[in-house]
Parts: sequence; structure tokens; C-alpha cells
Amino acid sequence: MARGSAHIGKDSYTTRIKVNGHALVGDEPARNGGQDAGPAPYDYLLAGLGACTAITLRMYADRKQWPVDGVDIALHLTHGDDGAMLIRRTLAISGALDAAQKARMAEIAEKTPVTLTLKAGLRIDTELV
Repeated sequence: MARGSAHIGKDSYTTRIKVNGHALVGDEPARNGGQDAGPAPYDYLLAGLGACTAITLRMYADRKQWPVDGVDIALHLTHGDDGAMLIRRTLAISGALDAAQKARMAEIAEKTPVTLTLKAGLRIDTELV
């Protein structure tokens, strides 16, 4: 499974992140006291969901040999009418698909690994060393 680490020093909120050998930077926007040197933590959450959705749909279309030219995913973290946090996800699938195939792709989007993890919740065990 995935492994990562994060380090913050005295540089406001700029955080050096490593995930499976990839170096990333996280930060907060200036309005929150950061330097906007990289995406904020919730931005990475949306990025992970978007990437997982896109990759899963591409894999599915390839396996079915469906003529999908591209998949665009728009994500918006907001609050629902009940005040709970909510991610609104919009799919735009281009290619010569019929309505049933597009509907099936939308069903598959609801079953991607990151989607299921977020919907189920995730236990986090924290250890101080």
C-alpha cells in the first residue's frame, strides 16, 4: 500500500511531502498565513479522488474497449444543506458512447477505491515517538 511522510520546519506552513518516492509541497494560501507554495491539504484530498476516478474510468473503458476519448472530472468541496462536508463530483466523458455506457461509467465512479474509502471513513492510528 501507499507510504508517505511530511516535514514542516519554521517556514510558515510550507510542508515537504514524500509519497512513494514522489516529492510534493503542501502549503496554505496567503489568506491563511501560508505562502501558497503548493496545494493545501484539502486540495490534495480532491486531487487523490480525481486521479483515482479518472484512472479507474480509463481502465474500465479500456477493458470494455469502449471509445472513450477523455474523461474530465470537476470536484468541489463544499457543505451540504445539513452542514456536513460534501464533495460534488461532475463527470464529462467524451467519445462515441451511448447513454447506457455513460450511465455505467457514472456507476463505476461511485465504486472507485478512493471513493469507497472516503464514503466508509478511515481509521487513523497515531503514535508519538
